[in-house]
Amino acid sequence: MTTRPEPEVMTAMVLEGAGPRLKKRTLPRPEPGPGQLLIRVAACAVCRTDLHIVDGDLPDAGRPRVPGHEVIGRVVSCGAGVRGFAPGARVGVPWLGFACGRCDYCRAGQENLCAGARFTGYHMDGGFAEHMVADARFCFAIPDVFDDQAAAPLMCAGLIGYRALRMAGDITGEARRIGLYGFGAAAHIITQVALFQGRQIYAFTRPGDSTSQAFARKLGACWAGTSDQKPPDELDAAILFAPVGALVPAALAAIRRAGVVVCAGIHMSDIPRFAYRLLWGERMVRSVANLTRRDGEEFLALAARAGVRTTTHRYGLDQANAALDDLRAGRFEGAAVLIP
Repeated sequence: MTTRPEPEVMTAMVLEGAGPRLKKRTLPRPEPGPGQLLIRVAACAVCRTDLHIVDGDLPDAGRPRVPGHEVIGRVVSCGAGVRGFAPGARVGVPWLGFACGRCDYCRAGQENLCAGARFTGYHMDGGFAEHMVADARFCFAIPDVFDDQAAAPLMCAGLIGYRALRMAGDITGEARRIGLYGFGAAAHIITQVALFQGRQIYAFTRPGDSTSQAFARKLGACWAGTSDQKPPDELDAAILFAPVGALVPAALAAIRRAGVVVCAGIHMSDIPRFAYRLLWGERMVRSVANLTRRDGEEFLALAARAGVRTTTHRYGLDQANAALDDLRAGRFEGAAVLIP
């Protein structure tokens, strides 16, 4: 059987100039350098961080740039020195795309904090395209139980949720009652993981968002209400997926003494002044800097064991702007996924 040759050009959705609309462009297909994989994109989920990049909330995004950092695809070819992957392998590409490997953070397994870290779809072109290149060291093998569309949101929504869940309990002990503020792609994945682990989930949504509350209850949340409500029980921890700084004091008011509030977003609006009594009692506020490779390996294995099912909504590659608009407006539950 002859293998269909890869085209020398590709279609990509590109962020140009001041944005915020992506432009459909025909670009030369990239070639893998040393240590890189050339990947034919099968699916790429749309993340709120893509919105922050397109809307200019995150600084230093080079333009033109192809966004997208929740990628599932097949390896077309390997650059020199690649180990662990071969043409035809299915891989996932996450937000963390490069780290120096030499600094104190990298040597300690905290490569997500490396000052030289580079991120997919932000510092380097990502998966809103038919092809992309990625550093093989930061790609993951994908469990067979997930098809391409279902697996795509795991690459960021799932990973950020998993790291936030870990950080909610790795100082105070295992958190049992967890509040999730903002019930979107990350929350709907990590709810399933937390329930599998025997925890309880309390879902907080925007006032008036009864649809997301019903979605949370359907997935197994023991309580769902609005972000201006207090839950019926004191929480051990709260994870903020909504990028709203005003939710920090609200979450502090909902957790027990020695509880922790985890801010899971890469971007968040300013945190307002609040009374010290909300923080007193050895309560903590922490931020998450996405993922390490260890997080990715652990989470993908756990998600497969837990039988995680992602709720996705399919868009064509040239519908990337519509997907971003729908995400911004909260028109769907779960995650949008672009299929080239």
